[in-house]
This record gives sequence, structure tokens and C-alpha cells, in this order.
Amino acid sequence: MGKLVKEEGEKGRLHIETKLLGESLVGKDCLRDTEADKYFHMQPDVNVLKIGGQSIMDRGANALLPILDELVKAKEEHKILLMTGGGTRARHVYNIGVDLGMPTGVLSKLGDKVSWQNAEMLSVLLAKRGGVKIGHGDHLEQLNMYCQLGYLPITTGIPPYGFFEHPAEVGSIPPHRTDSGAFLLAENIGAKSVIYLKDEKGLYEDDPKKAKDRETLKFYDRIHVEELIEMDLDDLIVERAVLTFLKNAKTLKQFQIIDVLRDPESVHAALRGEHVGTIVYKD
Repeated sequence: MGKLVKEEGEKGRLHIETKLLGESLVGKDCLRDTEADKYFHMQPDVNVLKIGGQSIMDRGANALLPILDELVKAKEEHKILLMTGGGTRARHVYNIGVDLGMPTGVLSKLGDKVSWQNAEMLSVLLAKRGGVKIGHGDHLEQLNMYCQLGYLPITTGIPPYGFFEHPAEVGSIPPHRTDSGAFLLAENIGAKSVIYLKDEKGLYEDDPKKAKDRETLKFYDRIHVEELIEMDLDDLIVERAVLTFLKNAKTLKQFQIIDVLRDPESVHAALRGEHVGTIVYKD
């Protein structure tokens, strides 16, 4: 614990003497010293579920409503925060922005509106059944309260980068979209799990929707994150940034991808910690 120290002289200033006093906060040795033995988990019982925009919500009522039925059942046994993807409408505005030469940060500002619209739709659809739309601010400290009262909190998956979005390594599309937002939030609140609700059973070596013969594609039911990064696949079922986040995570040890389009009830098994779909892990 830091102690007070006084500069020499009658009017010397008081300082708090700590290991970081006078450090630049970029030195490697300094940063290594800040590693904690154990990190605080603010919401250790909350499961962060991210529902795909293009893969689920854009398919309409026939796809979405059975999944929502299962989520309503699941909230009676599990604490859930539901986060929304952007989907086709976000891709449309990205396409227009790219055509106009918009930089990555502007594209991020344009695309985040769609995820909010999807969160709004879900909160309306679930209003009679406990759905409530929340923001990224003070509401996050209140997640446990919402869940204990029987609510299903819903928020946008887009992280609040906006104009501060990182320039994309390749192209212009913002690298931190709704998959990233869901993982970052789950990591920083110390969530129990993060589960991506998709329309494929998990990770393949290529996009099965584009493959000429999906039956020949290799499926990965469980894979270490560093192995997956090393493979450098041409396509992924989650944003590439999520792999780096997991590699550097302090509280989360894995994320899971499940197919709720074909099997909405699989969400219950995943919430119970069972192996469904693909698990990408770090330890």
C-alpha cells in the first residue's frame, strides 16, 4: 500500500509513494509488475449471450421467436445478459461508407446504430416476459439486481469505440464489432461465460455457407486459441479480435459457439456448462 512522502523544503508537495510513481506506464518490467494474483469478478454468475444479427435476427420471426422462448425459460435458472449483433443492415451501411471513402472510425459510428435497433426490437418483443433494454453505463453494476428480479437485460453488442476505433489492419471495416463487444464486456465484469448464438454448430476450417461441399470441411469442437491464431484461417465464425482478447484475458478462460437456429434448446445445455458446438479455450 502506498505511503505519503513529502518533498524537501517548507512548501514541498505531498506524494503517494507507489510502484508506479514516476513510471511511464509503457516499460515492460513495470507492466509485468502490475499483474494481479487474482482479478475481481464483478458479476461472476452472469452469462453473456450474444445473438447474431445476420445469422439469427435478420431471418425474422420463424427463426427468432423459438430462440426467445428458450431464453425466457433459461432466465428462470440462469442469470443472462443478452447482447445483439448488427447483421445485414450494418453491412449495408458499411458498404455505402466504404464506397464514399469513410475511415474506419466513421464506419464504426455508422454501424453501431443497427445493433441498438436490434436490442430495441428484442426488448419490445420480450417486454411482457421480462425483457428490458439497458445501456453500457451504470446499468452494468446492476446486472445482478435485474436478474434477481426476474428480468432479462438486453444491450447492444457494439463496443463504444466510435471515432476512437482502431484502424483496421486490412481494409476499412471496424475490427471491433459486436462479437468483440460481447467478449470485452464479459471479460471486464468477470462473467461466468460468454456464448455466441449462431446459425452454425461451431467452427469449421472455412465458411460452410460458401463451401462447395460442406460435408468435407473439418469441424473443430474444441481448440486452443493460440492454435487457432496460428492457423490463420481465411474465414472465421467470430471476429478475429476476439481471439486476441481471449489470449490476453484475465477472467475468462474460453468462449463457446452454438447453433440455436437448428436447435434452440441447446442454449440450456451450454448454460449448464456442457460441451455444445465449439469451445475455444486458453488454458
